[in-house]
Amino acid sequence: MSEFEYEPVPGLPGHLPDGEKLLWQGAPQWGALAVRAFHVRTVAVYFGLLIVFRIGYVLAAGESVKVALLSGLWLLLLCLMAVGILALMAWAFARSTIYSITDRRVVIRFGVAVPMAVNIPFKAVVSAGLRRYANGVGDIPMVLGDGHSVNFLIMWPNVRPWRFFDAQPMLRCVPDVDKAADILAEALRAATAEEQMEKAGEGDPASGTAAEDGGGHAPPLNAAQAAGR
Repeated sequence: MSEFEYEPVPGLPGHLPDGEKLLWQGAPQWGALAVRAFHVRTVAVYFGLLIVFRIGYVLAAGESVKVALLSGLWLLLLCLMAVGILALMAWAFARSTIYSITDRRVVIRFGVAVPMAVNIPFKAVVSAGLRRYANGVGDIPMVLGDGHSVNFLIMWPNVRPWRFFDAQPMLRCVPDVDKAADILAEALRAATAEEQMEKAGEGDPASGTAAEDGGGHAPPLNAAQAAGR
Protein backbone atom coordinates (compact mmCIF):
# COMPACT_ATOMS: atom_id res chain seq x y z
CA MET A 1 0.00 0.00 0.00
CA SER A 2 1.32 3.43 -0.88
CA GLU A 3 0.22 7.06 -0.81
CA PHE A 4 1.01 9.42 -3.67
CA GLU A 5 0.33 12.95 -4.84
CA TYR A 6 1.22 12.64 -8.51
CA GLU A 7 -0.39 10.11 -10.84
CA PRO A 8 1.56 9.78 -14.10
CA VAL A 9 -0.86 7.12 -15.35
CA PRO A 10 -4.54 7.27 -14.31
CA GLY A 11 -5.13 4.60 -11.68
CA LEU A 12 -1.44 3.82 -11.17
CA PRO A 13 1.02 5.40 -8.70
CA GLY A 14 3.78 5.28 -11.30
CA HIS A 15 4.73 4.13 -14.77
CA LEU A 16 4.66 0.39 -15.32
CA PRO A 17 8.03 -1.37 -15.38
CA ASP A 18 9.43 -2.39 -18.75
CA GLY A 19 7.73 -5.50 -20.03
CA GLU A 20 4.57 -5.13 -17.90
CA LYS A 21 1.35 -4.54 -19.81
CA LEU A 22 -1.89 -2.90 -18.71
CA LEU A 23 -4.73 -5.24 -19.66
CA TRP A 24 -7.83 -3.61 -18.20
CA GLN A 25 -9.03 -0.67 -16.13
CA GLY A 26 -12.41 0.02 -14.60
CA ALA A 27 -14.22 1.72 -11.74
CA PRO A 28 -17.20 0.93 -9.53
CA GLN A 29 -20.64 1.90 -10.79
CA TRP A 30 -21.72 4.47 -8.24
CA GLY A 31 -25.40 3.51 -8.27
CA ALA A 32 -24.64 -0.13 -7.55
CA LEU A 33 -22.09 0.94 -4.93
CA ALA A 34 -24.73 3.08 -3.23
CA VAL A 35 -27.05 0.08 -2.98
CA ARG A 36 -24.52 -2.67 -2.20
CA ALA A 37 -21.98 -0.88 -0.01
CA PHE A 38 -23.82 2.15 1.39
CA HIS A 39 -27.22 0.41 1.64
CA VAL A 40 -29.31 3.38 0.52
CA ARG A 41 -32.22 1.08 -0.28
CA THR A 42 -32.20 -0.40 3.24
CA VAL A 43 -32.04 3.06 4.80
CA ALA A 44 -34.96 4.24 2.66
CA VAL A 45 -37.07 1.23 3.64
CA TYR A 46 -36.22 1.77 7.31
CA PHE A 47 -37.33 5.39 7.24
CA GLY A 48 -40.40 4.44 5.22
CA LEU A 49 -41.50 2.08 7.97
CA LEU A 50 -40.87 4.77 10.59
CA ILE A 51 -43.00 7.23 8.63
CA VAL A 52 -45.86 4.75 8.29
CA PHE A 53 -45.66 3.92 11.99
CA ARG A 54 -45.60 7.61 12.93
CA ILE A 55 -48.61 8.48 10.79
CA GLY A 56 -50.54 5.47 12.08
CA TYR A 57 -49.70 6.38 15.68
CA VAL A 58 -50.94 9.96 15.26
CA LEU A 59 -54.14 8.82 13.55
CA ALA A 60 -54.75 6.29 16.34
CA ALA A 61 -54.42 9.13 18.82
CA GLY A 62 -57.45 10.83 17.21
CA GLU A 63 -55.68 13.50 15.18
CA SER A 64 -56.71 14.46 11.64
CA VAL A 65 -55.07 13.11 8.51
CA LYS A 66 -53.45 16.48 7.85
CA VAL A 67 -51.82 16.52 11.27
CA ALA A 68 -50.69 12.92 10.84
CA LEU A 69 -49.08 13.67 7.47
CA LEU A 70 -47.34 16.74 8.84
CA SER A 71 -46.02 14.70 11.75
CA GLY A 72 -44.34 12.34 9.29
CA LEU A 73 -42.92 15.12 7.16
CA TRP A 74 -39.85 15.68 9.31
CA LEU A 75 -39.03 11.98 9.08
CA LEU A 76 -39.34 12.17 5.29
CA LEU A 77 -36.94 15.12 5.20
CA LEU A 78 -34.52 13.22 7.42
CA CYS A 79 -34.79 10.22 5.11
CA LEU A 80 -34.03 12.33 2.04
CA MET A 81 -31.01 13.85 3.77
CA ALA A 82 -29.63 10.46 4.83
CA VAL A 83 -30.13 8.86 1.41
CA GLY A 84 -28.69 11.91 -0.31
CA ILE A 85 -25.55 11.91 1.85
CA LEU A 86 -25.00 8.19 1.32
CA ALA A 87 -25.52 8.52 -2.43
CA LEU A 88 -23.07 11.41 -2.56
CA MET A 89 -20.50 9.36 -0.65
CA ALA A 90 -20.97 6.44 -3.05
CA TRP A 91 -20.46 8.79 -6.02
CA ALA A 92 -17.30 10.24 -4.46
CA PHE A 93 -15.87 6.80 -3.67
CA ALA A 94 -16.63 5.52 -7.17
CA ARG A 95 -15.13 8.63 -8.77
CA SER A 96 -11.89 8.27 -6.78
CA THR A 97 -11.45 4.53 -7.39
CA ILE A 98 -9.80 2.86 -10.35
CA TYR A 99 -9.15 -0.88 -10.69
CA SER A 100 -6.26 -1.96 -12.93
CA ILE A 101 -5.26 -5.42 -14.11
CA THR A 102 -1.82 -5.93 -15.65
CA ASP A 103 -0.15 -9.16 -16.71
CA ARG A 104 1.56 -9.29 -13.30
CA ARG A 105 -0.73 -7.79 -10.67
CA VAL A 106 -3.97 -6.10 -9.68
CA VAL A 107 -3.82 -2.46 -8.57
CA ILE A 108 -6.58 -0.81 -6.56
CA ARG A 109 -6.36 2.98 -6.45
CA PHE A 110 -8.75 4.61 -4.00
CA GLY A 111 -9.10 7.46 -1.53
CA VAL A 112 -11.37 10.51 -1.68
CA ALA A 113 -9.10 12.82 0.33
CA VAL A 114 -5.75 11.01 0.19
CA PRO A 115 -5.11 8.90 -2.93
CA MET A 116 -3.70 5.47 -2.08
CA ALA A 117 -2.82 2.42 -4.13
CA VAL A 118 -2.64 -1.26 -3.24
CA ASN A 119 -0.56 -3.57 -5.42
CA ILE A 120 -1.66 -7.21 -5.37
CA PRO A 121 0.83 -9.39 -7.26
CA PHE A 122 -0.55 -12.58 -8.72
CA LYS A 123 1.78 -14.60 -6.49
CA ALA A 124 -0.13 -13.30 -3.45
CA VAL A 125 -3.52 -14.47 -4.77
CA VAL A 126 -4.66 -17.90 -3.63
CA SER A 127 -8.07 -17.82 -5.28
CA ALA A 128 -10.56 -15.40 -6.81
CA GLY A 129 -14.32 -15.50 -7.10
CA LEU A 130 -17.12 -13.84 -8.99
CA ARG A 131 -20.51 -12.56 -7.87
CA ARG A 132 -22.77 -11.21 -10.58
CA TYR A 133 -25.71 -8.83 -10.02
CA ALA A 134 -28.23 -7.34 -12.43
CA ASN A 135 -27.19 -5.52 -15.60
CA GLY A 136 -23.81 -7.21 -15.69
CA VAL A 137 -22.49 -5.49 -12.56
CA GLY A 138 -20.59 -7.67 -10.10
CA ASP A 139 -17.76 -8.20 -7.62
CA ILE A 140 -14.43 -10.03 -7.88
CA PRO A 141 -13.03 -10.83 -4.41
CA MET A 142 -9.51 -12.23 -4.03
CA VAL A 143 -8.24 -14.50 -1.25
CA LEU A 144 -4.65 -13.73 -0.30
CA GLY A 145 -2.07 -16.27 0.77
CA ASP A 146 -0.17 -16.49 4.03
CA GLY A 147 2.04 -13.49 4.64
CA HIS A 148 -0.16 -11.20 2.58
CA SER A 149 -2.92 -9.08 4.07
CA VAL A 150 -4.81 -5.83 3.68
CA ASN A 151 -6.47 -3.54 6.22
CA PHE A 152 -10.27 -3.84 6.10
CA LEU A 153 -11.01 -0.35 7.43
CA ILE A 154 -8.50 1.44 5.21
CA MET A 155 -9.55 -0.36 2.03
CA TRP A 156 -13.33 -0.30 2.56
CA PRO A 157 -15.45 -0.49 0.43
CA ASN A 158 -12.96 -2.27 -1.83
CA VAL A 159 -13.06 -5.39 0.34
CA ARG A 160 -15.42 -8.32 0.73
CA PRO A 161 -18.08 -7.52 3.38
CA TRP A 162 -17.87 -8.97 6.89
CA ARG A 163 -14.31 -10.31 6.47
CA PHE A 164 -12.66 -8.16 9.13
CA PHE A 165 -9.70 -10.29 10.23
CA ASP A 166 -8.97 -12.05 6.94
CA ALA A 167 -9.84 -9.14 4.68
CA GLN A 168 -10.19 -9.94 1.00
CA PRO A 169 -9.51 -7.13 -1.48
CA MET A 170 -12.28 -6.89 -4.04
CA LEU A 171 -13.07 -5.22 -7.34
CA ARG A 172 -16.52 -4.01 -6.32
CA CYS A 173 -19.61 -3.17 -8.36
CA VAL A 174 -17.69 -3.43 -11.64
CA PRO A 175 -19.73 -2.84 -14.81
CA ASP A 176 -19.45 -5.71 -17.32
CA VAL A 177 -17.88 -7.86 -14.63
CA ASP A 178 -17.71 -10.90 -16.92
CA LYS A 179 -15.22 -9.12 -19.17
CA ALA A 180 -13.05 -8.13 -16.21
CA ALA A 181 -13.23 -11.67 -14.81
CA ASP A 182 -12.21 -13.20 -18.14
CA ILE A 183 -9.23 -10.84 -18.43
CA LEU A 184 -8.12 -11.59 -14.87
CA ALA A 185 -8.55 -15.33 -15.41
CA GLU A 186 -6.45 -15.27 -18.55
CA ALA A 187 -3.77 -13.15 -16.86
CA LEU A 188 -3.61 -15.56 -13.91
CA ARG A 189 -3.49 -18.52 -16.28
CA ALA A 190 -0.62 -17.00 -18.27
CA ALA A 191 1.29 -16.06 -15.12
CA THR A 192 0.88 -19.58 -13.75
CA ALA A 193 2.18 -21.12 -16.97
CA GLU A 194 5.15 -18.73 -17.01
CA GLU A 195 6.04 -19.55 -13.41
CA GLN A 196 5.83 -23.28 -14.07
CA MET A 197 8.15 -22.91 -17.06
CA GLU A 198 10.62 -20.93 -14.98
CA LYS A 199 10.60 -23.53 -12.22
CA ALA A 200 11.01 -26.32 -14.75
CA GLY A 201 14.06 -24.54 -16.09
CA GLU A 202 15.53 -24.43 -12.57
CA GLY A 203 15.50 -28.25 -12.26
CA ASP A 204 18.65 -30.30 -11.74
CA PRO A 205 20.27 -30.70 -15.20
CA ALA A 206 21.91 -33.95 -14.11
CA SER A 207 18.75 -35.69 -13.01
CA GLY A 208 16.40 -33.90 -15.40
CA THR A 209 13.91 -33.19 -12.62
CA ALA A 210 12.36 -29.84 -11.99
CA ALA A 211 12.69 -27.97 -8.73
CA GLU A 212 9.83 -28.34 -6.27
CA ASP A 213 7.09 -25.79 -6.75
CA GLY A 214 7.02 -23.50 -3.76
CA GLY A 215 3.52 -22.20 -4.48
CA GLY A 216 2.43 -18.91 -5.89
CA HIS A 217 -0.21 -18.14 -8.44
CA ALA A 218 -3.87 -18.77 -7.98
CA PRO A 219 -5.81 -21.17 -10.16
CA PRO A 220 -7.59 -19.42 -13.02
CA LEU A 221 -10.69 -17.51 -11.95
CA ASN A 222 -13.83 -19.34 -12.94
CA ALA A 223 -16.35 -16.89 -14.28
CA ALA A 224 -19.16 -19.16 -13.10
CA GLN A 225 -17.91 -19.32 -9.50
CA ALA A 226 -19.98 -17.34 -7.02
CA ALA A 227 -18.31 -15.56 -4.13
CA GLY A 228 -20.58 -16.25 -1.18
CA ARG A 229 -21.40 -13.45 1.24
